[in-house]
Amino acid sequence: MFNYIIGTVADKDARKAVLENQGIGFEVFCSARTLESLVIGQKTKIYTFLNVSDRALDLYGFLTKEEQDSFYLLNNVSGIGPKTALGLAAIGPMDKIKDDLEHGRIPSDVKGLGQKRLQKILLELTGRIQETSKQKSGKPAVQDDALEALVVLGFTRQEAKEALASLSPDMQETEARVKEALKNLK
Repeated sequence: MFNYIIGTVADKDARKAVLENQGIGFEVFCSARTLESLVIGQKTKIYTFLNVSDRALDLYGFLTKEEQDSFYLLNNVSGIGPKTALGLAAIGPMDKIKDDLEHGRIPSDVKGLGQKRLQKILLELTGRIQETSKQKSGKPAVQDDALEALVVLGFTRQEAKEALASLSPDMQETEARVKEALKNLK
């Protein structure tokens, strides 16, 4: 609904900023990194996402279009809500987010990511990152989604390759390949 707002930073606290435009103060939830760079009284452009829920209409803000795009991808991963997506999107591009999560580097403002939930998120992110790279390049990604998923689940690349090699070549869907390979790995 709103792609961005240009206005003056009227106020900010640890979770949000108020951006004034045409006499209206827009309350915008931002990551800690974004809030650090906002200066009260300075005119700025904030890319936004309007989250509509049963209880509230919340506006989330980002300094760059890239951060906003990362937020959209993360917010659509099951198990990630807008507040978690906001904190993760501030890390940087999707490849960096995935790398940081794989190595346990989680921003301090992101709460509630246990090991199982983190593995599930990484599994979904791998597929989404590759979908995005396919769309950008117009050609299929070189990596095997099923192989990457098995590695994220804790298997070595060699174990995953061997399990996937035993599958029928007709089986193309990633989810089905992962499920079938898991049966061979247990």
